[in-house]
Amino acid sequence: MDKKQLAITATKARLLALDMVHTAASGHIGGSLSALDALTVLYFNKMRVDPSNPRSLGRDRFVLSKGHCSPALYATLALRGFFPVEACKLFRSIEGHMSGHAEMHHVPGVDMSTGSLGQGISVAVGMALAGKVDAKDYRVYTLLGDGECQEGQVWEAAMAAAKYKLDNLCAIIDHNGLQIDGSNDEVMPIMPLDKKFEAFNWNVLTVNGHDYEALDAVYDRAASFNNGRPTVIIMETIKGKGVSYMENDPGWHGKAPNDEQYALAVAELEAYLKELEG
Repeated sequence: MDKKQLAITATKARLLALDMVHTAASGHIGGSLSALDALTVLYFNKMRVDPSNPRSLGRDRFVLSKGHCSPALYATLALRGFFPVEACKLFRSIEGHMSGHAEMHHVPGVDMSTGSLGQGISVAVGMALAGKVDAKDYRVYTLLGDGECQEGQVWEAAMAAAKYKLDNLCAIIDHNGLQIDGSNDEVMPIMPLDKKFEAFNWNVLTVNGHDYEALDAVYDRAASFNNGRPTVIIMETIKGKGVSYMENDPGWHGKAPNDEQYALAVAELEAYLKELEG
């Protein structure tokens, strides 16, 4: 996809994620919106996946380590063709399988059930190690929240990834600076993330997480490393990206919009979509 088509697809995904959270009256919209540009480029331009055969042994793997942002993943998978978009209407519904945290047993395309922060990257390390042991050429991607990097398990996984020379692993950090209780700096400072990962013997890349061309290029750069080191991409993003009143507001970490707020958000995104398609 070119830049325009990526922007159109990401905007449709934002509308779908917003609809899911509003319909369920619960869910994590802020961090979903900040991650959707990165997921769109990854699933539509980079990852080797087949929606008609989601368990293909040769596929690239993706682990949503910040598993509470499942609206972003489900919306992306639906638009990529893994399942009908209509299935998203049952998000967090007892009648459906789209649980609030990423769910692998009933949702095609989800490679790992996640939700407990810090555990997703650990599973991704295991997947990448399995690929090395089995001499497979698939790549493993995992998306973390920046607040998630306060978890000690993240750094245990980082140590293991370096020890086992997992250059088939790419961690992506959604650095929007906010978490449920406020800013990262207020809760528990995490910076400098680049220096920390360098000290753990990782390749470190940085990118504007809302620049489609830059994202496309940085994924290529990450895949080009063949130096026995895992790679981390630190993305600078805006929490709530695409909905002006949600942007940079930690209050939208895990809150659903009411009917009036939903209508405002939909109007804003649809106007942008119309501009893109026009």
